[in-house]
Amino acid sequence: MTEPKSKWSGEVTKHSNALDLKPDIFKADDPKTIARSLKHSAEISKRRKADPYRSAMSMLTFYINRAGKNLSKLRRRKLEAAKNELRTAFGRDQK
Repeated sequence: MTEPKSKWSGEVTKHSNALDLKPDIFKADDPKTIARSLKHSAEISKRRKADPYRSAMSMLTFYINRAGKNLSKLRRRKLEAAKNELRTAFGRDQK
């Protein structure tokens, strides 16, 4: 019998080649904390291919999309709020 393979998306968030993420950052309760951590990781990364804003937003969006229906409504709201905080942190206008 073969052992079940872990999901590739989980490996991406744990071992992203672009950003070194703080462990369990997506489980934080405060959207500002999530945004600050992603911003910091994106700005110090030497391996990212896009600008820091796009790298940080892409990682957050990737996490939300891959978690899908497994996210509670509260967790999804906090992660969506983190997107707005990320826009603010990078000085991007919210639309």
